[in-house]
Amino acid sequence: MRNRKWMVWASIFCGLLPLSAQEPAQDQLRLAEAGKLYFAFKPLAAFEKYIELSKDTHNKEAFLNAAFIALEQHQPKQAVDIAMAGYRLYPQDEEILDILAESFLADGQYAAAERILSLLPESQDKAGFYYINLARAQLGLNERNLAKYNLKKAASAGTHTGLADYLLGTVYAEEADYPTAATYFEKAIAYDHQFTEARRAYAQALEKSGNLREAYRQYKTIYASEKNDDTTNQAIARLKGKIPPSQEKKETLPLITHTIVAALPAQENSQQEVKIGLGVRPNGRPSVRDSVVFTSSHPFSVVNEKNVKIAGGNPGEVWKVVLSQRKPFLLTPAGKKIAFRSSVLIKPVSNDNTKEPTLIVKNIVSGAGMTWMSVADKEYRGKLQVLYNSRLNTLVPVNILSLDAYLQGVIASEMPTQFPAEALRAQAVLARTYALKHIGKHKHYGFDLCDTQNCQVYGGVQAESESGNEAVTATLGEILRYENQPIESVFSANCGGITQSAKDAGWSETPYLKPVSDYKAFDFEQLQPYHFRMLLQYPLDAYSRYDKNVSLAAFRWTRVVSSEDLRKIIKRKKKDIGEIVSLIPERRSGSGYVSQLVVKGTKGQVTLSKENIIRNNLSLGMLRSSYFIIEPNYEKRKLKYFVFYGGGWGHGVGFDQTGAAGRADSGQDYKEILHHYFPLAEFYSLPKK
Repeated sequence: MRNRKWMVWASIFCGLLPLSAQEPAQDQLRLAEAGKLYFAFKPLAAFEKYIELSKDTHNKEAFLNAAFIALEQHQPKQAVDIAMAGYRLYPQDEEILDILAESFLADGQYAAAERILSLLPESQDKAGFYYINLARAQLGLNERNLAKYNLKKAASAGTHTGLADYLLGTVYAEEADYPTAATYFEKAIAYDHQFTEARRAYAQALEKSGNLREAYRQYKTIYASEKNDDTTNQAIARLKGKIPPSQEKKETLPLITHTIVAALPAQENSQQEVKIGLGVRPNGRPSVRDSVVFTSSHPFSVVNEKNVKIAGGNPGEVWKVVLSQRKPFLLTPAGKKIAFRSSVLIKPVSNDNTKEPTLIVKNIVSGAGMTWMSVADKEYRGKLQVLYNSRLNTLVPVNILSLDAYLQGVIASEMPTQFPAEALRAQAVLARTYALKHIGKHKHYGFDLCDTQNCQVYGGVQAESESGNEAVTATLGEILRYENQPIESVFSANCGGITQSAKDAGWSETPYLKPVSDYKAFDFEQLQPYHFRMLLQYPLDAYSRYDKNVSLAAFRWTRVVSSEDLRKIIKRKKKDIGEIVSLIPERRSGSGYVSQLVVKGTKGQVTLSKENIIRNNLSLGMLRSSYFIIEPNYEKRKLKYFVFYGGGWGHGVGFDQTGAAGRADSGQDYKEILHHYFPLAEFYSLPKK
């Protein structure tokens, strides 16, 4: 039935009907009605309304929307028919030419696409995208030198640098010029370190160029975030035996030197202690550990779970907590074993009120499950508790410290310290609010919060900075509340121009987590579906487009995912649906984020719902966000890969960190910034104790 509807509506465009005289205001009402249907997740009903309007009045926006929906529903031939009908009426219109070229590309009509793209003007804000599409058409026509020429122009245009460099790398790799290919793949991941497909192509080009050590390192980086990619795993196994042992060996480094840290100012309203689980897994679950090695900057005592002192130590001594045959014990520097049942607490003592003792814990994992995962020694304020979790048979290091000391180790871990002071202060208020709202989140593991993105990233003393610490003290005791309770102070790195509601992200309805725009000159009251092409493919100005000390890849990103990779991912994570045929967004909110998407294959289909599921099932590693549009690319009529044009980094709900920096840079203070993202929340100062 669906295909029949598409065929009926497409047949209308074999001959255009006479233009009826209707007022522009009436057109706008009908456009708005169709748009409401689309954002109510009824794309076919919306499509019919746009078709009716284009038939009745030849409204240009109706053609653009109908063609956009046809492309999104994987009906490229119908999109070509619709766009051609618009082209006959508006042969000089840039938007019509643009979507007609896109439709030809999606349908594999490369010569027609190349001809249309040659008619488009070289405007500064769109040139990069046009050059990329022109190159794609030329690659389809096997005009490889022309394609390389246009991809180099696209890369220099600066709007889609990562994609242009990646496509250049693929062309050179296909020509067996692996050193040149590696150069361009490296540029692609330098622009966007999350572009895992480019990183794998870079590793492959390095390997074929003979640079085995760096190839191996890149494969291992991929493995940190994508452990099930066959190509990567096979390469690691293949290269491991070819690399000299000295290149694989991990150096055993001494413990880092203690930092002299100043004591926090008097904190009359913030003496509450928090327990932070260290080096945990991405979901907050404790990692497997059979030892915890630590040293203190000051004398310390050790008490057991009954608060009985069992040992004491001196500054600089290296102590261990060890698990052996399901029995934990404390190991002194002299080798003495002191047994305990469930926990030990290490409490440093300082006689100098201006200086604070610190503890260093060896081999703490940071960024578990991410491409930037690392293992290093970490330094912490406060006390160290080591729990023995008998159910998991592991030791769990826990940092116990005051709330604001904890926040100092959070701010710089969650936001670049080079950001303006008012943005850092806004982050401090949110971090404090989050901590108070979620204390006890992981109490079943013996701690309140963890040190990963599952809660808030916490890096201890090394993560502290003068500007971050200032933000904590400048907002001392301040939180945001709604109906007398701390709010869910959620945030993402970049909203891509507009936040989405908690409900649209697949969470529960939350009154104060509604969409707000960061664009400086775009009226979302007049939003139509086809606008997402403009918003995601061209660089409109927005506060979240801030690019000082942060990559623009967080605001606008691209990914190229091969149909074969996607087939393997869906088979592994969901079920075998055969060769991938299409990706169809079924639900897109007014913010542009996709909340439901159908993956169609030759043997069935899979429906992906909720933003985190969508992000984790459509690429190697994960997509930066679910705010994207998709373009298929064919070679010899066979689907080869999908291009994702995306915006933002994270779930897009609540506070936008990069947008906050842009707003602070324009002169807004932290209270103005927070009021923008949480308009229904109120500021509240914690009572003094």
